[in-house]
Order: sequence, then C-alpha cells, then structure tokens
Amino acid sequence: MTPGTGTPGSAPLLIACALGIERLALGGGFGGAAGPVTVLRTGMGPQAADRAVALALGDDPALCDAAVIATGFCAGLAPGMHPGDLVVADETRDDAGRTECVGVELLAKELARAVPRRVIHTGPLVGSDHVVRGAERTALHAAGALAVDMESAATLRSAVRAGARPVAAVRVVVDAPEHELVRIGTLRGGISAFRVLRTVLPAFFEWHRSLLLPRR
Repeated sequence: MTPGTGTPGSAPLLIACALGIERLALGGGFGGAAGPVTVLRTGMGPQAADRAVALALGDDPALCDAAVIATGFCAGLAPGMHPGDLVVADETRDDAGRTECVGVELLAKELARAVPRRVIHTGPLVGSDHVVRGAERTALHAAGALAVDMESAATLRSAVRAGARPVAAVRVVVDAPEHELVRIGTLRGGISAFRVLRTVLPAFFEWHRSLLLPRR
C-alpha cells in the first residue's frame, strides 16, 4: 500500500489494483489530487481483493471514509473491442451481487480528455475467479456484460460493506475476443494497455474532486 500526497484534512482516495505491473503503470504522480491518495496492490483474485480492501479500510483511520476506485486491466467481451480501450463500469457484478458505480459520466468525460484517441466503453463489468476465454466470454457478453476482470466486483463490494462511500471501476482492455493474449506485457496489446493505464490518474482526481463539491 503506497500513500500519496494531498491536501491535509481533505477526503482521501483509495485506488486499488491487483498486479505489480498495474501498480507500476499508475506510478506516483499525485500532485493534482484533491486529497490524500493511497494506491493499494491487493493481489490477484476476488478473495485477495476483498481481504486487502477490508483490511485497508478497517485498519487505517485515515481511510475510513475514502472513496474507492478499482482499476487495472480487463478482458473485453464485446466484438470490436481492442487492447487499450477503456471500460468505465456503471456497475460491477458477480455471483455475490452487484454494486452501483458513482460518477460514471464524469469519469468517461475526463478519460476522453486524458486519452483522446482511445475508445471508451460504459457498461457492466463482471467479476470472475478465473481467466475467462473463448465460449465463456461469449456467454458473459450475451448476459449483458461488457468486460470481465477478477477483482473489481470484490473490491467495490468490500468497500461499501466497510461503510457508505463513492465507488467506481475503470479498466483498460488488455485483450478482447479478436485479440486474446497469453501473457500481459509481452505482446503488443499488453504494452498498449500499460501505456493507457499510465494516463488515468488525472481523470480519477477530477472524479474525486467532484465528490467534494457542495451539492445544490
């Protein structure tokens, strides 16, 4: 868990990712944040994500009311998706239920500004406890899912279980139906997704800043 800088006393932001390569892509440029930022590497899989987020929000008083964003890589499910596309979840869901995301339109708008040449998709992000390929992807897409990953649903569910808070999920497509990868980071699609993930923090900070504005 890596804390970043922000304005003392302002609302915190917790950004959760699973893999070391995702944490590396996110870097440490927290200068534009509206409050303290913590990047949490949860480990791979829904159980690891659930446990890590619960511990972070429960053990650190500074994070008790933190907004939470799940991010990293995902597998696209819709035909025509490409590595490097962005997915902004309007909800995350898995066998344990669904979690509604907050500020979806704003996130999509800010990501379009940060990465103007990338396609941004908005829709349901489904959780799995294993890597999904082939026919299973087709079935998930037929059931309404736009993309799949192993941690986002568990991350957001754990976050709201620890207390009412804004949550969101933004993922970068690392492979898609026509572009399945074997290993992240060794093929062109993985490199493209890594480069896009490096650009997302300003959009996250604007999303977080909007939550702090007084409501009219």
